[in-house]
Amino acid sequence: MRAVITAGGRIEGAYARAAGTNVKALAPIRGRTMLSLAIEAARSAGASEIAIVGGEEVRAACGHDVERIIPERESGAENLALALEAWPGDLLYLTSDLPYIHAEGVKDFVHRAAGALSIALAQGATFARRFPGAGGFGITIGGERVVNGGVFFVPAAAVSRVTTLAARLFEGRKSRWRMARLAGPDLLLRFAIGTLTIASLEQRATRILGIEARAVRGCAPELAYDCDDLTAYRYACEHP
Repeated sequence: MRAVITAGGRIEGAYARAAGTNVKALAPIRGRTMLSLAIEAARSAGASEIAIVGGEEVRAACGHDVERIIPERESGAENLALALEAWPGDLLYLTSDLPYIHAEGVKDFVHRAAGALSIALAQGATFARRFPGAGGFGITIGGERVVNGGVFFVPAAAVSRVTTLAARLFEGRKSRWRMARLAGPDLLLRFAIGTLTIASLEQRATRILGIEARAVRGCAPELAYDCDDLTAYRYACEHP
């Protein structure tokens, strides 16, 4: 199994001052950068080769720990497309702002993905128990509360198809409204009246891409806690 990690995201203002860097992946968490935690988790989960999409600061920080550094581009969508093309064959894709990520959770996700195009989902209640008081996480679809993870499995057969949708998927990944719009007018209507379900989104993605698409429920909540903002970062720094 080969892995890729995107590390091009930038932070600014109070977040950058608190982290001591404007590269989010290099923000320290209890003596380790978030990027180094992602690399360790991927390697320990069985990744034989790892590529990082990032800039020169990333190369200086971890170039000796991975097999490839892919120079970043201007937008997150472009970097996502670069990541999807990092290696031939099946791909484990991780974001670089997961301060609690661990190998056991990644291994479990890959095992249950079973070769399908997959995203890790944590159950909302499990996430809340693991991270009490950490607000702002999760969405409710069809009465089911879930938190999107930052770990994905992309089988070789899906890479070219997913790449063509990379920009829209990247922009819509955390908004149920945008994801419903991508899914089509019938699912958009079901979203509007509150009957949209994860299963219906899986079925539509499978039809569009021509390959099984799966939301792997019940993944480790540590795969879903990301440091999108300063509040989430401070929480991670203060809570082991």
